[in-house]
Amino acid sequence: MKRSQWKSTVRNPVILIPINPRFSINVLQLLKSAQMQHGLRHGDYARYRRYCTARLRRLYKSLKFTHGRSKYTRRAINESTVTEVRYLHMILYTAERAWSHAMEKRQLLDGPNAKQRIYLIGRLRKAVKWADLFSRLCAAKGDSRTSLEAEAYASYMNGLLLFEQDRNWDTALKNFISARAVYEELGKYGALENQVLCRERVEELEPSIRYCRHKIGESNLKTSELLQIGEMDGPALDLFKAKLEAAMAEARSQQAASLTEFHWLGHRFPISNAKTRVSILKAQELEKDLHGPAADSLPAEKKLAVFDKIFTAYHEARSFIRSDLVSAGNADSVKDELNGLDKAVSAVLGQRTIERNQLLVSIAKSKLTRRRDDKNEKVTKPEELVRLHDLLLQNTADLSDLVSSGRDRKPEEVAFAEDCVLRSTAFRAQRCFYLAKSYSSAGKRTEAYVLYCHARSLAENALKKFQTVAGTDEVTIKELKTLHNECRANSCIEHATGIMEHEKVSENLSKKVSTISLSGVDKKVEKFLLEKLDVYESAVGEPNVKSVPRIEVFPPAFQSTPRNPIVLDLAYNCIDFPSLENRMKKDKKGFISRLWR
Repeated sequence: MKRSQWKSTVRNPVILIPINPRFSINVLQLLKSAQMQHGLRHGDYARYRRYCTARLRRLYKSLKFTHGRSKYTRRAINESTVTEVRYLHMILYTAERAWSHAMEKRQLLDGPNAKQRIYLIGRLRKAVKWADLFSRLCAAKGDSRTSLEAEAYASYMNGLLLFEQDRNWDTALKNFISARAVYEELGKYGALENQVLCRERVEELEPSIRYCRHKIGESNLKTSELLQIGEMDGPALDLFKAKLEAAMAEARSQQAASLTEFHWLGHRFPISNAKTRVSILKAQELEKDLHGPAADSLPAEKKLAVFDKIFTAYHEARSFIRSDLVSAGNADSVKDELNGLDKAVSAVLGQRTIERNQLLVSIAKSKLTRRRDDKNEKVTKPEELVRLHDLLLQNTADLSDLVSSGRDRKPEEVAFAEDCVLRSTAFRAQRCFYLAKSYSSAGKRTEAYVLYCHARSLAENALKKFQTVAGTDEVTIKELKTLHNECRANSCIEHATGIMEHEKVSENLSKKVSTISLSGVDKKVEKFLLEKLDVYESAVGEPNVKSVPRIEVFPPAFQSTPRNPIVLDLAYNCIDFPSLENRMKKDKKGFISRLWR
C-alpha cells in the first residue's frame, strides 16, 4: 500500500452504525415483578401508583426529558424521540400509573360516587391512550415479541375501559379475546418463567371473557358460577371482582325490599332499616352455600372463609340495629322490636359460631391420626381438641343463656335451650376423651384410665338422652356410639399398659442395680453431642417422643484445678525465742519522777 493511500484510510475510518435498532422488553414479566414487589401482592394500588411516579421521575431525570423548569412545556414522544429502551419504559409506566390510580378509586369503602366514577373512567382513558402509544412505538422500534406483548397490553387496557363503562360488550370481548390469543401463543415459547406468566394471564382473562359473553347473551352463566369465578385471585381480576360485587349488592338491595321480617323460633321481627336487610340477606345467601346440596363437596378452607363472611355480615347487621336503638328515642314498642331482632341475630350468630368450631374439630380430628399433614404442617395434639371443646361448651352455654333470657318464652325457645344443654353433654364427653388422650401421651396411665372411664359414662348418659328425644340427628348418635366404644377400648389398653409397666419396674430396677459399678461410671450411658461430633446422629430425639436432649452435661461436674499450696506454720508456737531485753532502750528517769512513785 502506498503512503498516500494509507493516509486517506486513516483520515476516513469506516464506522458501522446500526440502522433502526430493535429494542426488546419482556412486558409481562417486567410489570408482574414491579406489581408484586410494590403493593399489588396485597392489593395496595396507592403504593404501586407512588412507585410508578417515582420510577417516572427517575426516568425523566436520567433521560434529561424534563418538561421545563419553571413553566411546564409539553414534549411529545414519537418514533424519532425513542433512541433507547428507557423511553419505552417511560410510556409503559405512565400507562400503569393511570391504571393504578383508577383501581385505587375503585377500591373505596362505599364504592366510587358519580363524581369519583367520572374521574376513574378518565384515568382509564388516559391509560388506554398511553397503552396505544406504547403499542405503536413498540411496533416501530421493538422486536416481534415486544410488539406482540405491547399489542396484547393495549387490547387488555381497552377491554378494561369498556368493561368499566358497561357498554360495547362485543368490542370489549374482542379486545379480551385478542389479548388472550397473543398470550396463548407467547406461552408456548421463550423462557419457562415467561411461559408460566403468560399462562397465568390467560387464566386471569378467562373470567372477563365469560362475563362479557354472559352480558351479550352468548352463554348462560348462573350466579353461583359467577361467584366461583370471583373467588380467583390476581390483579387482572380486581376490576371484575369490583364489578361483580357491585352487581351483587344491587341485586341484594332489590331483594331486600321483600325481606320485611326476620323469622326466628316462632318470632317475627320487623326490619325497617334497608342496610340491616341487605346484611341479613347477604348472610342468608352465604348460609345456603354451607347447607345446600353442594356443601359436601366444598373444601374445609373454603367453608371457613364462608363462615368469616357470614360473621362479618351479621356483625354489620347488629351494628345497624344498635345504631337504630340509639336513635329510637323513647318509643318503647320500637325498642322492644329492635331488642328482639338483636337477640335473634345474636342467637343465629352463636349457632354459626358453634358450627364453625365443630368444623375446626373435624379438621383437627383428621390431622390427629396422621403423623404429618400433606402440606408439611404440624400434627394436631390432643390438647388442641380439648381447647376446641372448651370453646364449644362456652358457646353452647352462652347460647342457652341468651335464649333463656326473657319473660314470655315460646315452646320453640324452651326446646332450643334443652337442645343446647343436650349438646353440651356430648361435648363434655368428647372433651373428657381427648383430655384422657393427652394424659396417655404424657405416660400417666392411672389418670388416663380414670378419664377414659369417666368419658365412657358421660357418652353413655348423653347417648341415652339423645335416643329419648324425637328427631335427633343420626350423625350425633353415631358419633356418640363410636366415642363410647373408643373409650372402652382405650381404657382396657391403658389398664393393660399400666400393669405391664408396673411389672417392668422391678425388672428395670434390678437391671439398673446390676449395672452399677463401684467407680460410679455407667458403661451404657449414651454419649452427649459434644462427644460424637463426627457422627451424624440427633441428640434431641424424635419430635413426638418426650426425651431429655443429650447435648451437654448440666450442671457441669466438678473438676480438679491446680493452685498454689497452702503453708500451715505449726512449729511457731513450739519455738523458744531468745530474750531481747538487753537490746531494748531503757527509760531514763530524774529526781522529780522518783518523788511521784
